[in-house]
Amino acid sequence: MFPAGVGGVTRRAFLHRTGAGAVLLAGGVLAGGTAAAAPVRQAAARIGPADLDPLVLLKRMLAFDTQNFGDGGVTRPHAEMLKAVWGSAGVPAEIVPTPKKDNVHLIARIEGTTAAAPLLLLGHSDVVPVERDKWTVDPFAGVVRGGEIYGRGALDMKGANAAFVTALLRHLKEGGRFDRDIIVLTDCDEESGPYGSRWLAEHHWDKINAGMVLTEGGWFLAQKDRTTPMLITVTRQDKVYFNIDLVADGTATHSSKPNPDSAIAKLSRAVTAVDTWLAPVTLTPVTREYFSALAKATQDDGFKRALELLLSARSQQARERAAALVVKRSSYPWLHRALLRTTHSFVIENAGYKENVIPSTATLRINCRGVPGGQRPRDFLADFRGRLKDRDVTVKLIGAPGESEEDALKRLDETFAKPPSSIDSPLYQAIGAAAGKTYPDAVFAPALFEAGTSLSPWTSRGIPGYGVYPYVLDNDQLVTMHGNDERISVAALRQGTEFMYRLFDRFRVR
Repeated sequence: MFPAGVGGVTRRAFLHRTGAGAVLLAGGVLAGGTAAAAPVRQAAARIGPADLDPLVLLKRMLAFDTQNFGDGGVTRPHAEMLKAVWGSAGVPAEIVPTPKKDNVHLIARIEGTTAAAPLLLLGHSDVVPVERDKWTVDPFAGVVRGGEIYGRGALDMKGANAAFVTALLRHLKEGGRFDRDIIVLTDCDEESGPYGSRWLAEHHWDKINAGMVLTEGGWFLAQKDRTTPMLITVTRQDKVYFNIDLVADGTATHSSKPNPDSAIAKLSRAVTAVDTWLAPVTLTPVTREYFSALAKATQDDGFKRALELLLSARSQQARERAAALVVKRSSYPWLHRALLRTTHSFVIENAGYKENVIPSTATLRINCRGVPGGQRPRDFLADFRGRLKDRDVTVKLIGAPGESEEDALKRLDETFAKPPSSIDSPLYQAIGAAAGKTYPDAVFAPALFEAGTSLSPWTSRGIPGYGVYPYVLDNDQLVTMHGNDERISVAALRQGTEFMYRLFDRFRVR
């Protein structure tokens, strides 16, 4: 048995610091690693060519309608398909049901040669709903057109899942073994719902306890030609998610008698007041490093100069002017505007219930994403209220059921203050090494994710978590995330799968 602590160093810390080479002898050879490899080699023979092709697997994934309308989706058929794929490779996989019928998690575990803390891959199976009449193809048919594969989830994140899985299967096909267990969690309720990764951690932590986690997040951006890899990023922190409601009250009456006290009109005037308003620009250590890397990576001289102005600005006024120029020059303007500040997006509007009644209330839900270490959510809320103080609307922060506004703000303060995941981990180093080999002419950098992930159960316990979408995207593809005609490049998917193969190779026992 390994001692619980050596010189004040815990067993996990020892394994982390010494790395794969040191633990191979203890866990691979002395523990019978060679003998244990025989069943793996036997199973490898059953892995067929189709299971090694990310496009084929992604088409299979896209064929399952796993739309999540807010309370979870139907993910069991998708999970059963993946379980069979893992079974063919000799990898045990378990379907974990939730209280919602047919809404399940799938956990596959590839046994490693040592007791080093596992690597967990986190990829959600649920997708946001589609507006079928706005799509030019069937969103669940995996149509390939013009070198791109279309489908709900192609980008977010069944494409990433296909790259993760097929890269691992390739290693197994070769008879490869890893220096630690690799857990592949295909979770549900990431897009919304009560039974996501938090629920799973509360009820089955022993199944998903890990030393580091990789999920969705970092973008692989292209030069202005839209195809040449420019910047390969790994996210180490998510923006802070919160919602506010604008509520307008008016006089309810018969629609034959319009009156100036209209709730809908009040709400519309309030929206106009904050529609084009932008929260102040903030640069944190994480975003400053990102924009510095972007300045090194771009071949666009005008964009480079704008970034340099942003990074060297000494006043808020100069920073705001430079940020506007960065967004104007960027090939990914919405992304880069989002990384510079707290954002607010109008997402759900509710008013009225009958065409001959002027309603008494109109409500607009606004989704906000704050920059950790930048503007605090409570300061954004105060600023937002100040801008609407004369608009005859109420601005409400939406907290958890039964949660007071102050308690919600305190919770957001804690999330805001949570540090980013360390860049001193075997996983981060593996991501960087794989990026260098797969995209040698691009710049690699850590980044902030402008959206959110399921990483909280791990990062809240001090376990580092990172994110990548392993395919180079142009801006037209990027904006299809949660939009219409969602798609990625087939060539980029294949290259991204090679990136994942090289990433996992860093954990392979030789």
